[in-house]
Amino acid sequence: MKVAIIHYWLVGMRGGEKVIEALCEMYPQADIFTHVYVPELVSDRIRRHRIIPSYINSLPRAARMYKSYLPLMPLALEQLDLRGYDLVISSESGPSKGVIPSPGALHVCYCHTPMRYIWNMYHDYRDSAGRMTRLLMPPLSHYLRMWDVSSASRVDSFVANSATVANRIQRYYGRESVVIHPPVDTDAFSIAAPSELGDYYLMAGELVSYKRPDLAVRAFNEMGLKLVVIGSGEMLDEIRRIAGPTISVMGSQPFDVLKKHYSRCRALIFPGEEDFGMVPVEAMASGRPVVAFARGGATETVAKGVSGVFFGEQTVEAICKAVASLADLECDPYKIATHARQFGREQFFNKMRTHIDTLLAKRLAAY
Repeated sequence: MKVAIIHYWLVGMRGGEKVIEALCEMYPQADIFTHVYVPELVSDRIRRHRIIPSYINSLPRAARMYKSYLPLMPLALEQLDLRGYDLVISSESGPSKGVIPSPGALHVCYCHTPMRYIWNMYHDYRDSAGRMTRLLMPPLSHYLRMWDVSSASRVDSFVANSATVANRIQRYYGRESVVIHPPVDTDAFSIAAPSELGDYYLMAGELVSYKRPDLAVRAFNEMGLKLVVIGSGEMLDEIRRIAGPTISVMGSQPFDVLKKHYSRCRALIFPGEEDFGMVPVEAMASGRPVVAFARGGATETVAKGVSGVFFGEQTVEAICKAVASLADLECDPYKIATHARQFGREQFFNKMRTHIDTLLAKRLAAY
């Protein structure tokens, strides 16, 4: 069986690329199509595959400015030659599902989220954009929305990474989907001995505006508690500027450093709304509780009263109250880690294989 995997861009190793790694394990013979490919920024597992970039990859400064070429990506996807592929798996959060498979091919879309910058977070992105971008966004986004909805008909089956995303797929595309949580390598994390636990809280992940890292920093400034921040992104300089004396901003760190801080922190602070959110699962796999905003994927992964607590509003006051409420949580690291394992890699492999094999069998029976 000839398999094609379509991913929006390969310029780093975040949650979407972890899904691609898992798909590569499932289909080691697969070819990967993408808009932009920076080999040194992706894993060896991905680089072993034949990777075919779209013409976006050859445009000026595409490795850094790929998002600026978003309006050209629908046309680029439709130029990709997928003749001869029996199974097409698109990985969607930037545009990837709009490819044109062969008539007899099965097209499964693993949707991390419909493009947030034209749908549920359109106004947030527009408000934070520069003057020229704000002027161009309305007509370009209108065009992209029409294409995005029409291209949904090219998908035979949608798989959502969370119930939150399944609701968006229904709202924006009018399509049903099956929920299969993304693979988290829960076995890569370990529980620290009680004597090794630190006196700090942890915030980890990309520092971008929609994740609201500024809220957590301001809350810990107010409480005077220690907070370690691990991650990089467009808000790194701002976070360093507003951080008080109890905040340690470490920037991007190797996995071993992140793993150590997961297992030794008092709790993970998760102030944003994520589509799924691998970071809380990784913290829980390390036996540590999570303080999370009560929206998005965290509501599906964090068990209230068992592996963490929630706050209902994205305010400094709400975060402070939630952190204080941790004192009432009976924190059992082994129960928390056991809870996290239900989001491990095996659940992804088993559910994706079963879903795709069932669809292929139905298609074969129809011919």
